[in-house]
Amino acid sequence: MKKEVIHADCMPKPMAQYSQSILAEGSRLLFISGIVPFDSEGQLVGPGDLEAQSRRVFENMKAQLAAAGADFSNVVKVTIFIKGSEMGNFATFSKVRGEYLVEPYPAASAIGVECLVSPGMLIEVEAYAVLD
Repeated sequence: MKKEVIHADCMPKPMAQYSQSILAEGSRLLFISGIVPFDSEGQLVGPGDLEAQSRRVFENMKAQLAAAGADFSNVVKVTIFIKGSEMGNFATFSKVRGEYLVEPYPAASAIGVECLVSPGMLIEVEAYAVLD
């Protein structure tokens, strides 16, 4: 897969592990539904702990990518849904994200939400990947 960061001169440089836009070329697209911080038994990991939940989300995403024959280098876009009460703690999520995503970083959006599908969840992340 070929990826190229596209950055308009009028846009500020990204402040974290993301790119303003990614031009990707490949033959297959992988659309990953919102990944949540549950273990294989369906139990919430890290109640009240954004770092633990973020790490579990990325471990679950890693497994989902691997099941499709991909890894984080194939990811071109992530959308982060984070409980509004945790937006002030976004640096914690960003630290964990930096342990998984690779350059060129995917495009990204972060959205503060009132609630997520299951009580106790603080974060959910969906992703798009391009594979050869």
